[in-house]
Amino acid sequence: MTNSVPLGITLVQNLGAPAANTAAAAGLLKVLIAAKATDTAVELTSTNKAASGSKLPFWVVLGDSQQTKLYDANAVVRFLYKTGSLAPADHIAVEQLFEWEEKTLSLFDSEKDMNAMLAAADSKAGQLSGGSTVGAVDAVVLGTMYFVLSNAKSSVLATFPSLQQWFSRQVASAAVTAALPIYTANIVKVLVREEPSLNNRCFNKDVEFNYDPSKKVLPIEGAKNILITSALPYVNNVPHLGNIIGSTLSADVFARYSRIRGNNTLFICGTDEYGTATETKALEEGVSCRELCDKYYAVHKEAYDWFGLSFDQFGRTSTDKQTEIVQGIFNKMHANGFISENTTSQLYCEKCSRFLADRFVEGTCPRCSYEDARGDQCDNHLFIDLDRLQPKCEEFIRRSSVEGKWSSNGLAITNDWLGRGLRPRAITRDLKWGVPVPLPGYESKVFYVWFDACIGYPSITAAYTPEWERWWKNPEQVKLYQFMGKDNVPFHTVVFPSSQIATGEDWTFLHHVSSCEYLNYESGKFSKSRNIGVFGNSARKTGVPADVWRYYLLSSRPETSDTDFTWDNFVSCNNAVLLANIGNLCSRVMKFLDKDTKYAGVIPAADPALIAPGADTADRHFIDDVNKLLAQYIEQMDGVHIKAALTTARDISARGNQYLQFSNMSNALFSDHRAQCDTVMALATNLVYLLSALFYPFMPATAASICRQLNAPLRLLPETFEIDLKPGHVTGRPEYLFTNIDEKKIAQWRAEFGSGTSA
Repeated sequence: MTNSVPLGITLVQNLGAPAANTAAAAGLLKVLIAAKATDTAVELTSTNKAASGSKLPFWVVLGDSQQTKLYDANAVVRFLYKTGSLAPADHIAVEQLFEWEEKTLSLFDSEKDMNAMLAAADSKAGQLSGGSTVGAVDAVVLGTMYFVLSNAKSSVLATFPSLQQWFSRQVASAAVTAALPIYTANIVKVLVREEPSLNNRCFNKDVEFNYDPSKKVLPIEGAKNILITSALPYVNNVPHLGNIIGSTLSADVFARYSRIRGNNTLFICGTDEYGTATETKALEEGVSCRELCDKYYAVHKEAYDWFGLSFDQFGRTSTDKQTEIVQGIFNKMHANGFISENTTSQLYCEKCSRFLADRFVEGTCPRCSYEDARGDQCDNHLFIDLDRLQPKCEEFIRRSSVEGKWSSNGLAITNDWLGRGLRPRAITRDLKWGVPVPLPGYESKVFYVWFDACIGYPSITAAYTPEWERWWKNPEQVKLYQFMGKDNVPFHTVVFPSSQIATGEDWTFLHHVSSCEYLNYESGKFSKSRNIGVFGNSARKTGVPADVWRYYLLSSRPETSDTDFTWDNFVSCNNAVLLANIGNLCSRVMKFLDKDTKYAGVIPAADPALIAPGADTADRHFIDDVNKLLAQYIEQMDGVHIKAALTTARDISARGNQYLQFSNMSNALFSDHRAQCDTVMALATNLVYLLSALFYPFMPATAASICRQLNAPLRLLPETFEIDLKPGHVTGRPEYLFTNIDEKKIAQWRAEFGSGTSA
């Protein structure tokens, strides 16, 4: 074979068109530039991997009689430029640069190492052609650098002036000008993925959710001020899943919803620390009541923190503020004549020289023969005259239950109490651990915990802000929502409001009560002593994220009847709902958008004609359907129908999956119907952004992940579905929202946490 240039070469593409950011595309451009610079005819043809049996992306067939094949692009460039015939010094210089390109420059990742690659090339710019000539080294370096140089921002290129000038001369040359159209037609276009930042966001700033938990929340004149309380959990035990869904988690969902609707919201809770139960538990553990409360307060707080509960204040009732406010309320009630005295018989221990609270007395119940029976109520000396307060209490209930749309079971329990007629109820006990009674002759007694527990809400608020009365004595500007299990309903709807009425002060009264029935465990009951059930401090041991627990509990919320926690349903909920519906939608959209051969994370513009109101298109019908479901969700959440709203949010996600399926979001849609594909992606990414708000009350960490992937802030919940992420907005990188749970875990967890049916 001679070293003369053949009449032509044939470039055979074996694996189809290569992506622009690959070594195969760089090799293609090297060959094309060299051929044009040396006036060599090039024919492009293709085969396929199966037929050729080769894994190489391409090869070049020379136009000689032997049909010689060259498999390396640099070898082709050497051949076409006849570098072997150069003077020894020139040949050595060329080979040194070829070696540098092969062993240094071409090894950079063109996206991750862009700046380093530019700097390396700039360092050799002085050894490249100074004019419009395209030499062998120019062809090789330009082929390797073209993707980076053509996609780098001008501001970045300006920092490498020598390289920038060389690149400008090369792309203006006749050889490169002739080669580029052929190159472009035979590669797959790739965009440089811009890293997400605050600077490349493009979104509707009116939807940004700005919530700073470090800032004190006080009522605002003319605003919608929402005060939310969760029933105060007893401090003497560890909360189980039924306790958590019954009050604290449900209240957290509504608090988060209220905030993303733009309402001025305060969420209060804390541990209920006084009473017989605490004294009994302290005796059992051999510690003081204060030590016991400190221990279990930390247990409760740790559990609620793990579940992501967003209290503005999680306090406790064994405080000076509690004493001050309870005694203040009592004194006003007493002064207004709603406290009476009565003498009752009580059990007395001659050895201890003290009256005994019922809980200290154990025995066999004469009615049911239960051997561990304990007293639950006892008569004491001071009573609140609920019978005299009933007319005004009923008036309050009639008004509030209608205006606030009380839960059906909460109203039924309240009406049952009223229907049986209210009677004077004891408010003092013979204990040491509690709020002292500020009345002569009662120095050895404290207030009954059921009387002062609800007053814990104002006292915990007072620990949050000295301006607590702006929340609790401001009925014209504040709406009070209270969450609890059904056992606590009468104390919130009858006893506490009656106490407020008896003071004669202008209190903020209950607006809405949301109460739950019981959550059972595997058809049985939770039991800490028998090690049956999942408790607040043990859920994390499963390794399942808190958001999955939140979702499952809320989807099983016992709103009108008892529900059952089962491991089968828990795993199915994660795999068949969270992973297959919500997770699938987000993953599919974000991965398609992220591909550098398509959008490289940049949101495209929707075709206005396809989404215009009234348009008879699948895209417009999709928008209209989402808006109907969104209105339904808002109505449900406003009415505190939490489980129904969660179902609606899930339906919106399912509608998104249906839209993608119907639209055939695919490579073919992108290549053959670009305007339609752009519209689908613009709507789909904005639906994902809407879902971040819809699921934020239920799964806050999931919402945060979605927003992180979108490179967007947490958002407010709008009235209508809009394009809030604008064209040109750069998204973040895809993440997995959920992972599959192996069904083998069901038996393992059931063994670890016990079987409820055996209780």
